[in-house]
This record gives sequence, structure tokens and C-alpha cells, in this order.
Amino acid sequence: MPGYDEARIAPRALATEAVHAGRDDLARQGLHAPPIDLSTTYPSYDSRGEAARIDAFATTGAEPDGPPVYGRLGNPTVARFETALARLEGTEAAVAFASGMAALSAVLLVRASMGLRHVVAVRPLYGCSDHLLTAGLLGSEVTWTDPAGIEEALRPDTGLVMVESPANPTLAELDLRAVAHACGSVPLLADNTFATPVLQRPAEQGARLVLHSATKYLGGHGDVMAGVVACDEEFAGRLRQVRFATGGVLHPLAGYLLLRGLSTLPVRVRAASATAAELAGRLAADPRVARVHYPRIGGAMIAFEVHGDPHEVIAGVDLITPAVSLGSVDTLIQHPASISHRIVDADDRRGAGVSDRLLRMSVGLEDVEDLWADLDAALERAQGVTAGRGAPAAAVGH
Repeated sequence: MPGYDEARIAPRALATEAVHAGRDDLARQGLHAPPIDLSTTYPSYDSRGEAARIDAFATTGAEPDGPPVYGRLGNPTVARFETALARLEGTEAAVAFASGMAALSAVLLVRASMGLRHVVAVRPLYGCSDHLLTAGLLGSEVTWTDPAGIEEALRPDTGLVMVESPANPTLAELDLRAVAHACGSVPLLADNTFATPVLQRPAEQGARLVLHSATKYLGGHGDVMAGVVACDEEFAGRLRQVRFATGGVLHPLAGYLLLRGLSTLPVRVRAASATAAELAGRLAADPRVARVHYPRIGGAMIAFEVHGDPHEVIAGVDLITPAVSLGSVDTLIQHPASISHRIVDADDRRGAGVSDRLLRMSVGLEDVEDLWADLDAALERAQGVTAGRGAPAAAVGH
């Protein structure tokens, strides 16, 4: 980003980076809050210089030196968010898109353009990621395997290995370092949406590409949709070229909101994680709950399977919001088999551990006792309705 030399910035703690990365030049400009640049085009009286910068972008995908050219090549406000996210993930660069699925699509298109259309993937993944790979909508071919089978599944035309840890929605965790070793020279894409760089940095464990649905924790307030890939500068250049060609750009206002969201990311994730850990413990001890999934690394996501009707739990919450998505300041709950993973084949879904009685809860920043009171009432309702129907309260297992 023009305006300051990042090479001069000494390594800083994550909490400090979250507040200052992408903003280091502001004070010297007499600014405190980052400006929002809404321009779609930029005047230039130097058409020769502009042509040279466009040629350089077409060759390498590097961000053009000098003033911006056109909003589809890049935007100064979005660039601030990209700079900040790259520093938080410990990568050379980051490229932002209009959604998480646009970001994943760009990665697949980059590899396909190199004749590497085969993908090796480990379930579970986010339902739409699963569908994009399985349906071959971008001409990709996928081999599903478990972590132990990754190396054997690789082919000469394998362009990508994709995993998600903790996984959506079961919160299953993988040894990313071992997975990266099994990939050999094939790039590993790790979806880090659930963990965020607060809990883990996949690039430090060997992942070349780190994917986020920035709609979730990075934005953090349920009011922005975006995706981002953190990676090395070489791959970032290719992603920028795809973004320019396909138009999956991030709006400047969204870039501003994401940069603002990053400043409180460590505080939000740690506070919500503490509440989630407490709720997970209470749910695990509750006889109305068959099984609780909570990751070793912690986090604000909980998955749990109920003895009663999960749809009645959804219908019974009051304080908790029954809605898709996650990572907001308010607590959300949803039934993956009905919504987020409905698009995945039922047998594949269940085989990946997404049972029909599984609920996924994104814990927000409310008081833990208020959340527990709401959950307790909803579970009681579900238990009562199930008993009234004469359904057995049998344990659900894998």
C-alpha cells in the first residue's frame, strides 16, 4: 500500500497488528480513521505511464505502482484490509473478493488455467464449498479422502488440496502440518474461517493458501459479505488477475467495515470463546444432549446433537437468533442438515459426521447465564415435544 514502508515495521503482537496493520500511514497524513475511497475510476493525464502499469499488471498481477487506475484492478480502502489480514495471517499478501465463494472460485480458476483441475479434499467442508467441488461447476474434478489418504490421492494434474479445520459444522480438527507434508509440492488450501488467525495461522504450518469467509469473524457484526485468500505474492498476483477478469471485486465500504472489524477481532474471539467453552461444558453434562463437539484449540463455535427434535430447539430459542452464518456479536444457531449442508448429498453429509440431529451454534458476546437460560428453555421444549410424540430419546452416535 502506498504511504509507508512495511519493511520498516518490526514484528508486533497479534493484538497490536489487529489495531494498527493497514493504518500505519494515517497519522503522517493527519488522519485517524481510514478514508473510504468510493471511486470507480481515476483520472490520469499520463496515458503512457498508465499503459505501462496496466501491462505490468497483465504480466504479473502485481498491484500497479502510482495512483489507482480502475476499481476492478484495485481499491485503496480494500488494499488496507488486505494488508492487515496478510499481516495477521503471516503471509506476504492477501486478495479480497465479494464473498468467500468468489474467493474459492478464484483459487480453482487459477489452478485450472495451469491445467491443474484435479482437487483432493477432506470432508466435512462448508456445504457450498463441497457443492462447488462435487458439481464440477468450474470444470474441477474432486477426490474425497480422509487425511491419511491425501498422498495416495494425488495425481499429476492435482492442483490443490483443500481442508477446513476446525471443520464446518462438526468442528473436526486436522493436523495441518502433517497434511501439508502429505501434499508435497501441491498447494494446501486451509479454510481458517472458524479459527481465525487469533487461534491458528495455517501458513505457519505449511498451508500455501488460507481462505476466509470474511463475512464471519473478520467482519464480526453481521453487516458485510466478503471473502479473502492470504497467500504468497506470486499466487496473489494470479488471484488479482482472475478478480479483474471475472469482476468478483470487494466494495470499498465492505473493505472499510472489514478493516474496522479486524481491530476488535482478538478481543471478540477470545471473549466469545470463553463463553463457548463454558456452554460446551454445560451441554456435555446435560442429559438432553447426546453429544457435544468442541475443538481442542477452543473457539466460539459449538456443535451438539440432541436427543429431542432439533427443529424444536430452533423454534424454541428467544435470545439466540435462529439464522445461518456465524461469527457475529450475537449468538446464532442453525440446523446444518436443513440449511448450510442441505446441498450436500445426504449419505455424504452423514458420512462426514453431519447427523440429522446436529445443531451448530456460533456464540456471541452476550452474558453466559442469559444464553444458558435460553438454551435450557429451548432444550426443555424439544424434549417435551419429542416425548409427547412418543419418540424414543435414544442417543445419537457416529
